[in-house]
Amino acid sequence: MILLICLAVIAATSAVMIVIMYRNAFLDRVLSEDLTFPQFPESFGKVTVFFISDIHRRRVTDKLIREVKGKADMVILGGDIREGGVALKQAEDNIIKLKEAGPLYFVWGNNDYEGDYHSLDAMLLDHGVRILDNTAVSFQSEQGEKFSLIGIDDISEERDRLDLALSDAEKGTFRILVSHNPIVKKQIEDEHNISLVLSGHTHGGQIRVFGYGPYEIGSIYTEGDCVYLTSNGYGTSTVPLRLGAKPETHIITIQKGEKTSARRNEPQM
Repeated sequence: MILLICLAVIAATSAVMIVIMYRNAFLDRVLSEDLTFPQFPESFGKVTVFFISDIHRRRVTDKLIREVKGKADMVILGGDIREGGVALKQAEDNIIKLKEAGPLYFVWGNNDYEGDYHSLDAMLLDHGVRILDNTAVSFQSEQGEKFSLIGIDDISEERDRLDLALSDAEKGTFRILVSHNPIVKKQIEDEHNISLVLSGHTHGGQIRVFGYGPYEIGSIYTEGDCVYLTSNGYGTSTVPLRLGAKPETHIITIQKGEKTSARRNEPQM
């Protein structure tokens, strides 16, 4: 009898946990990050970026778009906007929604190459998405100052060429690097003059037991002259469950000021 009661308690607890993990996986969270850099061109005032990574099988909600619409100068897609088994139409619907938040810039993630990635590439181009595949784009203020947005192709697919991306960026500009995989940090050197790195890929471990997971939880920290932001991402892979690593997107405000000493790496229930 006692054994049956124990089994029933375990089963009930497990069911409750699965429900909690499932609900966690579909939260719409927008984290605000205010970053200051002494080298950022003052004539831009503030530049605001909406960063979203790792959508995978998830559908972007109207609620999320309402929360960020009108707040961002640009939207950066950090890769894995779909995975194998996700219809191109679903990815296109997400792109159409995200366009409401601002002009789109995209880097490839490893799961984007599952399925017909040529069709994905064509769809993105049809919708005016700027694909940063080992390339860079520069922005100029009315006073003639510039900053560069640099993007590399996926590292785990061995398609990355940081050297080509850097050579495409104008010299002497403030530089933001977008890489789906945060392991790009191993390639960055001081002479690259990169001030901000945006990444995803890890899902923050997605399911963390007693605080432990296969990857570190999403974080933002400063090392040297560079700020590194790795997002938990918006969607999930394999199973639509999250524990201790809630989904997240980011509104990032960048402006001139004293160097940010950012550090965030908090446990999440």
